[in-house]
Amino acid sequence: MKAEIITIGDELLNGQVVDTNSAWIARHLGALHIPVIHMTSISDKRHAIKQALRQAEERADVIIMTGGLGPTRDDVTKVSVADYFGTTLVHNEAVLRHVEAIFRRAGRKNMPAINIGQAEVLANATVLFNDVGTAPGMAIERDGKYFAFLPGVPFEMKFLMENRVLPRLREVYKSDVFIYNTYLLTVGIGESHLAEQIGDIEDALPPYITLAYLPKIGMVRLRFTAGGTDMEALTTLTNRFKEQVVERVKDHVVSVDNRSFEEVLVHTFTRKDVTLSTAESCTGGSISAQITAVPGASGMFQGAAVVYSDQAKMDVLGVLPDTLTQYGAVSEPTVKEMAEGARRVFGTDYAIATSGIAGPGGGTETKPVGTVCIAVSGKSETRTQTFHFKNDRAINIERTVIAGLTMLWNILK
Repeated sequence: MKAEIITIGDELLNGQVVDTNSAWIARHLGALHIPVIHMTSISDKRHAIKQALRQAEERADVIIMTGGLGPTRDDVTKVSVADYFGTTLVHNEAVLRHVEAIFRRAGRKNMPAINIGQAEVLANATVLFNDVGTAPGMAIERDGKYFAFLPGVPFEMKFLMENRVLPRLREVYKSDVFIYNTYLLTVGIGESHLAEQIGDIEDALPPYITLAYLPKIGMVRLRFTAGGTDMEALTTLTNRFKEQVVERVKDHVVSVDNRSFEEVLVHTFTRKDVTLSTAESCTGGSISAQITAVPGASGMFQGAAVVYSDQAKMDVLGVLPDTLTQYGAVSEPTVKEMAEGARRVFGTDYAIATSGIAGPGGGTETKPVGTVCIAVSGKSETRTQTFHFKNDRAINIERTVIAGLTMLWNILK
């Protein structure tokens, strides 16, 4: 059983929008043991849609297509699919009432006439009612193959996948083969160095167990994937190899499941019953945003101070004027006072402080763009460190966030 994902939209091809739908769909199909063998992004053109369907039908059993189901002129998926399957579009009164109800729930009494067209569906399709948007999905099953046509809006696509498509696939496509995935997350070690450290363990893996490296800035997630008919044996053997990796690089392992770094930190703070605050200059609140995006963070995160100017550093956090004069805003003495000031102001057990030159301007000969100072303050000590990143502002900020969280983890554990 194989799947293909087709995403439609000129905005995907010209780089205006990033295709997140394919990755999400692939993960959820994989959980059903349906591997995705091909992903295609195509333009809003009828010939491109029909060609993509023709090619997908030749090589896949499950074809998921997203995009082009809206009410505007460039939404041509329905007419293209109707042409491909040799069918017509028919008015579906139940769909129209459903769309009208969505407008009423949104407090809009009059539905635009253009939305009436969304009640036109494929004559030979099963309608996938969309409770979170006005564009219904459609599904066609023929010759042992399953086609699903879904809106391109991510939250609408996810609703229809979770509530309409995946339940049907679970009914129809059952496999005797089990797929087992297990993860671990490392920080503070690069992908190449990590691969060198665990190369002999990877070489010893049997053919039915694979190891994938999933690097991001400042961290690498490892995924073990095993496939076979004996789930218990797969799980036992895969976890045995995973435990070997954990033991080998234990100083860098922060999670042995699929949680994010921030989730691990929030859980650890909560378990230890300690609190956190941040004092951010160059990161502009990015660290606190990462932490507070995790459910339950309110129990351990007390507050954040974004102090861009020297005056704010002095007024809000109590940084000494002499420290700024002698060492500058981007210095370890300054971030030390910022972190300790945040702990004092917010009454927390720990605090992170950042100050740096994110770029593209502002650098000097002694402190070029990419120079960042970070401090982490706890009850017994304050640690500081200077980093030298590159010239990309967004990446410098992201690296600073991860570096700060890694320093926090190291002092916390």
